[in-house]
Amino acid sequence: MNRKIFDAVLKGPSWLVTALAIFLALLVGALLILVSDPEVPGKFGYFFAAPGDALSSSWHAVAAAYGAMLKGAIFDPGTAGSVTEAFRPISETITEAIPLIFGGLSIGLAFRAGLFNIGGQGQLIAGAICACYAGFTLHVPGVLALPAAIIAGIAGGAAYGGLVGWLKAATGAHEVIVTIMLNYVAYLLLGYLIASDAFRDPNNPQPVSKPVLPQARLPHLAGDSLRVNAGLLLAIAAVGFAWWLLNRSTLGFELRTVGANQSAARTAGMSVGRTQIMAMLLAGGLMGLVGVSQVLGTANANNALTQQIDAGLGFTAITVALLGRASPVGTVLAALLFGALDAGGRAMQASAGVSIEIVTVIQSLIVLFVAAPPLIRAIFRLRGENGGTNTLAAKGWNG
Repeated sequence: MNRKIFDAVLKGPSWLVTALAIFLALLVGALLILVSDPEVPGKFGYFFAAPGDALSSSWHAVAAAYGAMLKGAIFDPGTAGSVTEAFRPISETITEAIPLIFGGLSIGLAFRAGLFNIGGQGQLIAGAICACYAGFTLHVPGVLALPAAIIAGIAGGAAYGGLVGWLKAATGAHEVIVTIMLNYVAYLLLGYLIASDAFRDPNNPQPVSKPVLPQARLPHLAGDSLRVNAGLLLAIAAVGFAWWLLNRSTLGFELRTVGANQSAARTAGMSVGRTQIMAMLLAGGLMGLVGVSQVLGTANANNALTQQIDAGLGFTAITVALLGRASPVGTVLAALLFGALDAGGRAMQASAGVSIEIVTVIQSLIVLFVAAPPLIRAIFRLRGENGGTNTLAAKGWNG
């Protein structure tokens, strides 16, 4: 994945192409559900003798799997009698989407400035380390402890991202290489810290940090039985800030101008280096909020640092930004979709016995199809953005 993919997405797909890409990914997912089902393949062995058996079994397998996914992600009619249980699926979807919103905004913001921030993992970890340290060392009232821990997490991620921007501006070091290397540095630093006396929980035999104090944790928004927490409010604020920054501020104009054409930006008197540093500072701060949501939120029961605190979110954020076309509103929609797939995937595995890995395949296929709009237009015989014939279809490609 590189900037050419982002360029294709920003210029290529309309909402219809995106919707068809999601549909096609779900269709391929249905085929995988059939192949992995223990009964369906056997019934296709005598398909011509009794086609109804194979088709009926296929329908029930796919309907059960996707039905369980919808129940786990949106609403389960069987729980309508309890308000708490009725809202649980939506709560899980939103909880899964919160860190993806922060991460998608981070990747999208950097890209608008012409930078490919593949160092989300490192910035996330840096933010989580700072937020956790503030969270278990500051013995102050919650009105001070929680904001301090949040600010520490933002500062940690911003400093780690700003370092990349400074190296890019000062030395011309490529941000992709630098961020990949800094991912390893942050990951190994995390392993060292959670094994050190300053961080490690003496009451836990595993290498886990001390837990964040209760007053520094993100409070639940709908009672302790539902996981959705105040990270949702931070996400809403982050989306509003990103939209204002990109569309209404002078800095946002500079970010977009530098990302579009650095030579023109220099001619207009803009400092490309300063803009790149600011872009990575802001992107790192947003990624630091992912770490905040992980360690201060509901990612783990103990609100502590572990070696797996990043949970792959730094890289998943790239796909969210890609699907959201690097825009704040699009990122929210993409994060909610991925959150629904994650939350629904667990229900699908528990209720229908379908491997949750199929959800990962569906997510990957969505990104693949969205990143290749000519392929979607050729398959569904759509005209191009300008009303012309699709290039692949014009060349006789039949899908």
